[in-house]
Amino acid sequence: MARAGKWWMVVAMCALIALLTCPHGAIRTVRAEEAEPVGMEERVETAADPTNEAAEMHYEEQMKKGEKFSFQAEVARLMDIIIHSLYSKKDIFLRELISNASDALDKIRFLSLTNPGMLGEGDQAKLEIKISLDKEKNVLSIRDTGVGMTKKDLVNNLGTIAKSGTSSFLEQMQKGGDMNLIGQFGVGFYSVYLVADYVEVVTKHNDDKQYVWASKADGNFVISEDTEGEPIGRGTQVNIFLKDDVQEYAQEQKVKDLIKKYSEFINFPIYLYTSKTVDVPSSDESEDNAEDDDEDVNEEEKPSSEEKKTETVWDWEVQNDNVAVWLRSPGEVEQDEYNRFYKTLSGDFEDPLTQVHFKAEGDVEFRALVYLPQRMPETMKDDYFQSRQGLKLYVRRVFISDDFPDLLPRYLNFLKGLVDSDTLPLNVSRELLQQHSALKTIKKKLVRKFLDLLKKIADADKKKEDAEEGVTEETGEDKEVNEEKESQYEKIWKEFGKALKMGVLEDTANRVRLAKLLRFYTSKSPDKLTGFEDYVERMKEGQKNIYFVAGTSQEELARSPFVENLLKKGYEVIYFTDPLDEYIAQSLQEFDDLKLMNASKEDLTLGEQGEKDKARDKKLKQMYKSLTKWWKDLIGASDIDGVKISKRLSTSPCVVVTSRYGYSANMQRIMQAQAMTSGVDTHMFGRKTLEINPFHPLVKELRARVDQDKDDEGAKATARLLWDTALLESGFVPEDTKAFANRMLGVMKQSLSIAEEDGVTDEEIEKQKEALDIEIEAEKFAEEAEKEEAEAEELNFDEVEEDFTEDGHDASEL
Repeated sequence: MARAGKWWMVVAMCALIALLTCPHGAIRTVRAEEAEPVGMEERVETAADPTNEAAEMHYEEQMKKGEKFSFQAEVARLMDIIIHSLYSKKDIFLRELISNASDALDKIRFLSLTNPGMLGEGDQAKLEIKISLDKEKNVLSIRDTGVGMTKKDLVNNLGTIAKSGTSSFLEQMQKGGDMNLIGQFGVGFYSVYLVADYVEVVTKHNDDKQYVWASKADGNFVISEDTEGEPIGRGTQVNIFLKDDVQEYAQEQKVKDLIKKYSEFINFPIYLYTSKTVDVPSSDESEDNAEDDDEDVNEEEKPSSEEKKTETVWDWEVQNDNVAVWLRSPGEVEQDEYNRFYKTLSGDFEDPLTQVHFKAEGDVEFRALVYLPQRMPETMKDDYFQSRQGLKLYVRRVFISDDFPDLLPRYLNFLKGLVDSDTLPLNVSRELLQQHSALKTIKKKLVRKFLDLLKKIADADKKKEDAEEGVTEETGEDKEVNEEKESQYEKIWKEFGKALKMGVLEDTANRVRLAKLLRFYTSKSPDKLTGFEDYVERMKEGQKNIYFVAGTSQEELARSPFVENLLKKGYEVIYFTDPLDEYIAQSLQEFDDLKLMNASKEDLTLGEQGEKDKARDKKLKQMYKSLTKWWKDLIGASDIDGVKISKRLSTSPCVVVTSRYGYSANMQRIMQAQAMTSGVDTHMFGRKTLEINPFHPLVKELRARVDQDKDDEGAKATARLLWDTALLESGFVPEDTKAFANRMLGVMKQSLSIAEEDGVTDEEIEKQKEALDIEIEAEKFAEEAEKEEAEAEELNFDEVEEDFTEDGHDASEL
């Protein structure tokens, strides 16, 4: 039953042959009397009550009539390790036994290619796995029609480990060392003792008699010829007597769930003996139906007064009906099949956006089917760093785990799908992969295949848009109609763009590939997303930099003083509005040998300068030398690095830029907004530089006043106010907001011709309060007088009315 190590190459070949020849159909139910395996129920019957005491008695009986053996010392030690420490989940015992059964079926199929008679005839020729449960006796049985084992195989495969290096492996395990030798031994069978007190293996090989192997993991096992049980023809049946504390494995639903989780795509049908309740006709109803045949067909049938009878029917039902789509060639699979398989695999109710399906060959061979879902998982949105990847790892169609953080980089955790390999080295429990270079190879190929898929989609959308634009220009159709249509890649970007941005920050090996997938708005593409490649195509002749500016909104950046001259001269500027964007620019540094240049940093260059430009700049520096020095001294050396003539300003008087290697104003805002930040590292803040526009009237007038009188208070107030407003417009916050507010109030007073000394004093406040009190009292007195006058008029009217009616007149006449 256990895999012999020397047969591993044969098993690998069998897996491929089984793929090509074994059909999978839809869920089907066969008649029990036709499908019930010979000897399965009888074998359970002879086992008696599976309590610990009954299992002990049964084992003693087997010991009396069979040949007693002792486990090889290494096996005994290995079993102890497996049961007590190696396996972290008991569920995997069923996966191991089903996998062993699949290997046995693979082997007999392979051998039958050269000797068809080995399969036999009728039911014996069927290659299948059958599982039955006995809840009352707490027994789980697994039967396969595989190659079976001889008596010698039972001793060698279940009693010894015929592999060199076993002792070294066990010593490392017991010393707590790494498991780099794991994967060398076919010892999955022993995991059955995680849930069993006693195990019985009934097997029949074509070249030997039918034997029973029995053990309760006490260091001994018994092998006897099976003369009492019904012949099983060929194959192996494992009867597992479950421990008292694991009786859930005798429940039908539990077994179904385990098969679906671990063995859903095994290459052979797995049957489970299940029950269902059906309605059966009573004898009276049968007679009534016979009489109705003789009556008029139009006569209305009378309702039965008796309730219908029900009956429990037991039948074999296929549990692994889903086809392993990834084993087929991509050209053979329809999109509907991909969609159905995706919903089965992921549990999603929506179709995927797209998928990549490929087979990798070379040092590591594997197949992969990876889907891009419609939406980003909420868990990834809420906690990116704790999100789990969505790929499942299979080996020879057996599920291993869905918790391999190294199988995909974190930024692609939204992907769903699976990887299946026949060559990956496994540990004993099939639960953890070795620290092996194969994982790195798989990861590398998965990432590149998926990024290439996104690039193909983006390129296809671009070609389609170019073609539509050509048709629009020829026919004169409205461009706005076409612009409203969202392309497939735009949908992908809007849903998964943030994750791809994180990839630029985290995945240095694929940074260039990811950069080509980035999308953003620019000054020349304000309404449609564009990329770096499109930006480069639109660049001006001689342009050597890619210009960008970062802020909170596209509208704000379009009006920013940082980009005034850039836009005026016809340069395209990228608008970065996402908090991740400036991090990305810092990580990329360049694209296609073009430097990314932040328009808010002091190193901004606008192409090469001619001799006239250089001479003009030199003259302006001389003209404004006294003003720039005076302004810097006024603000204070601790707050400003210098005052310079600006090349980026066109209409604004001044702007504050930061040093090349420090945080920009936008980055400072982002860092200060971090929830878990106790204090921002200020040494990363860029040094501020005030750039002035020498052609602006305010700056020209300020220069004239400073040249005339450096102590001019009006000039000082104006200079300070210009500094504060430049800070605000550049994205900074003035350190002394109160002083800034006072300067603004002073400007307002001047515009309203209010004297500077006029202000609010306590004495003036008290006088105004007294005046308000007098006015309130006067209003109250007037209200009371008006009320008294109205009451007097009403009283006078009542007296007149009374006299009028006494004279015999009608009151309505009055």
